[in-house]
Amino acid sequence: MSNSPIADLSYRHYDGPLSGVGKRWWSIAKMTMQVATKRRGFWGWSLFSAWWFFILLAVFWFADNVLGNLGGFQQGANAFLQQIKWKDQFIHGFSYSQMILLVVNLMIGVGSIANDNRANALLVYLSKPCSRFDYVFGKWLGVFILISLVSFVPMMVFWLYGYMSFQPYGFWKDAPWLFLRLALVSVCSGALHASLGLAVSSLFNQGRLAGATYAGIYFMSYIFTQVMNGFNSASTFQRTPTPAIVRQLFYGSIDGMQIGLAKIIVGTDGSPLFPGMGPNGGRRGGRPEIDMGQFIIGAPNAAWIVPVFVLLVVGGFAVAYSRIKAVEVVG
Repeated sequence: MSNSPIADLSYRHYDGPLSGVGKRWWSIAKMTMQVATKRRGFWGWSLFSAWWFFILLAVFWFADNVLGNLGGFQQGANAFLQQIKWKDQFIHGFSYSQMILLVVNLMIGVGSIANDNRANALLVYLSKPCSRFDYVFGKWLGVFILISLVSFVPMMVFWLYGYMSFQPYGFWKDAPWLFLRLALVSVCSGALHASLGLAVSSLFNQGRLAGATYAGIYFMSYIFTQVMNGFNSASTFQRTPTPAIVRQLFYGSIDGMQIGLAKIIVGTDGSPLFPGMGPNGGRRGGRPEIDMGQFIIGAPNAAWIVPVFVLLVVGGFAVAYSRIKAVEVVG
């Protein structure tokens, strides 16, 4: 065997910047985001998450710029826009993006640790000056930032358009500094998806199995909340009070918890999609018409949903952290 040194000694001539080993978690977070943003599907689904805001922009633009300029429709258009509860429109748009946020998390987060387990990449990560916390927090932060942005950017675009176009119709007066609350809504969404997604991912060695499991948990909890919604609708049709526990359990799912927190943060119980969907004083079959607003379930009690949210975020991170192993033992 030759005792000659390594042939390539080019590293001796490196004169670039040197940095310490601090912020190792940020390097992992950046890599997580770079891998995700290179996928065309990520950008496609991110754009699609704003589909309801696109519809709102078209409807409100038409009412303001087309009907508002026609003499016979001007009063009707102005009355329509003046009745809009602007902060509730953000709740609607956020609610309709929930399934898409699930898809985004399945693409960038749920398979993250599972695929590293499959490739034995943890042996490489943790053999460097990188702790378990650096690895898990870096993965969490990368997923958190992306999902928060996917949630926040469409709402911010709609907010900017509304701020510039609908001031005469009470846009700012209805909810001053609303964009700060919307930022908090997006942060909560990103934190919940990141923690739960990585917790599930850490339990598997294949990204597909982790994704199927997370999607199963999501839809099972979603079905449960829709059953609660069905009980509420039945009570409304029968004109009997809905039990308070039913209205609280309506938010007992991954998407329901995000919507419930959004209502608490924004400060609303919700409202119908557009004005005119409430009672009009008419009668059908001798009975007063049902106010469509009665079908809407108000904001949940913060006394239970906030602690549960914190528990899921912290607990999910803890599960992922506990599953990371630095050394593979081979018998």
